[in-house]
Amino acid sequence: MSRRSYDQYCAIARALDAVGDRWTLLIVRELLGGSRRYTDLHADLPGVSTDMLASRLKDMERDGLVTRRRLAPPGAAFVYELTPRGRALLPALTALADWGAPDLGEQRPTDALRAHWFAVPLIARLARHFTQDVRVVEIALDEGEFHVMLGAEGAGGPDGAGYGDGAAESPDVRLRMDTATCADVAYDRLSLAQGIDSGRIVVALSEVPAEKTAAI
Repeated sequence: MSRRSYDQYCAIARALDAVGDRWTLLIVRELLGGSRRYTDLHADLPGVSTDMLASRLKDMERDGLVTRRRLAPPGAAFVYELTPRGRALLPALTALADWGAPDLGEQRPTDALRAHWFAVPLIARLARHFTQDVRVVEIALDEGEFHVMLGAEGAGGPDGAGYGDGAAESPDVRLRMDTATCADVAYDRLSLAQGIDSGRIVVALSEVPAEKTAAI
């Protein structure tokens, strides 16, 4: 099947040719956290049908945003992961999160939530507050844990920035907060320093060298 196009000689139109369809950018959001199996993607994209997800993944493979590979035994399952071109969408998703933040408001009863959905906007916020010695920050919410990489080598986005679902193996800093606080920090309504000073954010200071908290 040929790719649909706006047929306009414009970079915005070209970008939307590739990522303007429903669900595509949310798939990118999920894959910025690393390679995922189809079933894992489906579980963390509530509302998408299996047919729609399969169709979008095929489109993204065709457009050079995603690759599919088989895991080595004993896993032997297929996983999807972003190409460098796909990972380069991180700044675009960060800008979209900033643009959409004023409309977020309170969580509605019908709103699904995954802890790692806060990761993309948090990368830029946390990078402002930590020294270069801090590369991996783990965040614990009631809904679950995730970690962000602030430019670490080998991570998922431009210059190594990215995130991972679940706890980190060796985080430089661990932060615990509730969901409302995480949303306030992620969407620039509360600075990390204000959250810590007010007690809304707890830092695992016993495991964090003093020089790594100097920028908080």
